[in-house]
Amino acid sequence: MTHVAHDHNHSHEHHEHHHHHHDHPAPAGIYLISPSGAVADPATLDLARERLSELGFKTAVDRAALAIHERFAGTDKQRLAGIARALKQKHPIVMATRGGYGLSRLLPFIDWAAVADSGKTFIGQSDFTAFNLALLARTGASSFAGPTAIYDFGAKKMDDLTGALFVESMRRELEVLSFESPDADPVDARGILWGGNLAMVASLVGTPYMPDIDGGILFLEDVGEHPFRIERMLSQLWQAGILERQNAIVLGRFNDYRLAAHDNGFDLPSVVSWLRATVKVPVVTSLPYGHVRIKATLPVGRKVGIATEDGMAHLVLEEHL
Repeated sequence: MTHVAHDHNHSHEHHEHHHHHHDHPAPAGIYLISPSGAVADPATLDLARERLSELGFKTAVDRAALAIHERFAGTDKQRLAGIARALKQKHPIVMATRGGYGLSRLLPFIDWAAVADSGKTFIGQSDFTAFNLALLARTGASSFAGPTAIYDFGAKKMDDLTGALFVESMRRELEVLSFESPDADPVDARGILWGGNLAMVASLVGTPYMPDIDGGILFLEDVGEHPFRIERMLSQLWQAGILERQNAIVLGRFNDYRLAAHDNGFDLPSVVSWLRATVKVPVVTSLPYGHVRIKATLPVGRKVGIATEDGMAHLVLEEHL
């Protein structure tokens, strides 16, 4: 059972500074793009729009969002054009309809300075990790790892906590995300929050799209990857000199894999033990994030704090110093 507390205490005297540039509190609009895999069923996107509307968001769908080319949501050219249109349209939030695969081959052709200069809030997960991290590496601009339209808002039953955390994060009202982490290492640190899907993070090693972050708080999740593959990707990040430079490694959910008889007891806990023994950085587990229904919305590229005590972990997202 994931217990997630979200504290949005407005008593901080500086809180209003985050809101003064909004002239009117009209709900933000969301522009939906498909930069990765093809949308299988357009009805799920309609449902997602209805749900987002109930949460107070107007939505607009990019004209190529339902395009299909092989496994992709359109050709590379179509998907790049969708990203370019997202920068010019009026809605402040740009959300991926879904993940899948496809951003990796687009990274060299995206105008990252234009993406950063657009001032838009970009959000997605899974394959979208490549976008979050490339934007951070090329420009230092932050974006969000969080829900995608179809998986989270277009699901038969939407998770209400995921929706609430998304709304609060978009309004910058989510100050502390607290979650149960019974075996977390003791830590009290600050640093740039970055990461996302482990396979995508590992795929960026050695490329110009891998952020170069010292003293960061690295969060990771993955789906359908056997624990030995998870360990192999973590080994790559360790041997590339990335893990030991972080202040904390925060593990989300690693789910939906199948063990074999010859694993002989080797499972995810074995990988976490190996990680702790090998990399001398505090490890925090059970972050509510991944290819799961309950997920937090996390700022990638923003300075945050993390602290653990009594089986709980606290991620401090908004500090009013």
